[in-house]
Amino acid sequence: MTDDGIEIRRLAREDAVLYRDIRLEALQANPEAFGSTFEVEDAQPLSLFSDRIGSSTVLGAFRDTELVGIVGFSVQQGQKEAHKGALWGMYVRPAARNAKVGRRLVEAVCNHARQQVELIQLSVVVDNEQARSLYARLGFLEYGVEKNALKQAGRYYDLVLMAKDLMSPRLRIDAP
Repeated sequence: MTDDGIEIRRLAREDAVLYRDIRLEALQANPEAFGSTFEVEDAQPLSLFSDRIGSSTVLGAFRDTELVGIVGFSVQQGQKEAHKGALWGMYVRPAARNAKVGRRLVEAVCNHARQQVELIQLSVVVDNEQARSLYARLGFLEYGVEKNALKQAGRYYDLVLMAKDLMSPRLRIDAP
């Protein structure tokens, strides 16, 4: 536990109920920010969430026993892409925002990823300035935009593609 009462730890299968609750909240509160939907995941059994925790790295930010933030990490599959990982599913409950919970989750994922990959990538909705700013402050660089990447309720959303080189202080996106 830290001075602010927030503990970051990897979720275990026993945390499936807490993970399901915050994941569904995220999908309902910010449907434009995720590739899945509330309706699809709400219809899934608890075992899906337990299996996701068991097969991926999902970190949680806890204030006492309350799960106030989550973030996922996975290593790319395939021999030629195994040097890259993806940060996914980031969400911090509104009451825990502006308390550096998001920052601590991203830092924890990067520290974990550094042991497995050289590069960590993510995508974020163009309009999510707060998240883009957080990622930029933590060393992620924007390297592209995927136009019309997501479609929610008849509206298209562009995604900003960002990456952080975990092997050196600065990612060289213009290297030959």
